[in-house]
Amino acid sequence: MKFAVSASAAALVFASALNAADISTATQLRDKALGDQTAWKVLESLTTEIGGRPIGSPAYERSKVWAEAKLKELGFTNIRTETFLQDTWQRGAESAEIVGPYPQPLTIIGLGRSMPTPKKGIEAEVVVLKSYAALLAAPEGTFKGKIVVVNEPMTRTQDGSGYGAAVPARNGDGEAAKRGAVAYLVRSISTSQSRAPHTGTSGGPGLRIPAAALGVPDADLLENMAARGPVRIRLNMQSTTKAKSTLFNISGEIKGSEKPDEVIVIGGHLDSWDPGTGAIDDGAGIAITTAAAHLIDQLPKHPKRSIRVVFWGSEENGGSSEAYLAAHKDELPKIVLAGESDLGADNVFKLDLPKGALGTPEASLLPGLLSPLRIIVSRQPSTHGGSDTEGLQEAGVPMIHFANDATRYFDIHHSADDTLAVVHPDELAQNVAAWASVIYLMADSDIDFRGGTKK
Repeated sequence: MKFAVSASAAALVFASALNAADISTATQLRDKALGDQTAWKVLESLTTEIGGRPIGSPAYERSKVWAEAKLKELGFTNIRTETFLQDTWQRGAESAEIVGPYPQPLTIIGLGRSMPTPKKGIEAEVVVLKSYAALLAAPEGTFKGKIVVVNEPMTRTQDGSGYGAAVPARNGDGEAAKRGAVAYLVRSISTSQSRAPHTGTSGGPGLRIPAAALGVPDADLLENMAARGPVRIRLNMQSTTKAKSTLFNISGEIKGSEKPDEVIVIGGHLDSWDPGTGAIDDGAGIAITTAAAHLIDQLPKHPKRSIRVVFWGSEENGGSSEAYLAAHKDELPKIVLAGESDLGADNVFKLDLPKGALGTPEASLLPGLLSPLRIIVSRQPSTHGGSDTEGLQEAGVPMIHFANDATRYFDIHHSADDTLAVVHPDELAQNVAAWASVIYLMADSDIDFRGGTKK
């Protein structure tokens, strides 16, 4: 035990001597970020000038021009737009109403990839299930000719795990179809009691049928009404799908001063759903990582390694992770670290480091650096960097993860309420402070994040 204490103390002394300049610079970045307006200006610009950005839409196309210009304006170099092809789903007219026994309108929003209804819509009796498990337990053919409604509440959690538990129900259209359903409605995957429905991607395995999310109070209304007797709904959804649209990932770099070919990849996703303006999902991630790198770019000397900010172009419907991996497969050994900001702009409360960084002198500096921001440094290695970095992770690139407080995030995301109005500027700045200070330290280090040794 005495030896362990001595070794730990020696490591701290070594870290202090080796990284005095680095920790001073990181501290200055942290403090400057708390008063910097870059992230707010980027987010305001994106949500005001472009708005919601579903793939394949005119707004999505405008976001490409916006992104290229914004990176250039902020001084990034090696700006690249890498295209890939993917089918794109477009929302059309949507409506739903109870036609009996107590006629009244319902609030719905179509789920991405949903099949449209016939032009005249669908009218059918509903069957309301209190859980997705109840749907899976039903034998095939059970709900022939019915509209299946799953009304399973989501649990509010700080780390977002409640979403992971609830979201499979959003992909229940294929399971409902196997059991004979003609359409599928799901309680919004949301912790809110707002009537505004939350969209997302559907498309589980099996036959495709029209699929939509209900506002939370409307899902409860249907359950209460069905408990009294048969309920009929009229549903009309007129979506379209375009084959092989051109999508894109866009990136810019802060060139490293000593090892420019070694790259840390960070960013957020540029696409969004359409009910709101894509502020927390994921304009905030774009703004946070762009502002963090911009602050680092303003230093008198860049860190040793390059920092690349990526605006991934198709997270909500998938595809950008695979496309980025394919475009950079020859560069993988030189991508030393990656991470994505994609859980809103509320305060970061925890940092997860790759296994190779744990126990290094640089890592020992982080608790002191981050404690003024009320961020803890996890002793467990990171397991996930973000949806758009999954391809890199599977290829062996180490991940870093800044965990946002998700307590209210799922009240808002994928809904009409996802607008600039819900972003707290001081918490947005706290995110930038965390990303800028930590990424600078990692970029100016010699850590082999795959093995934890000096390179």
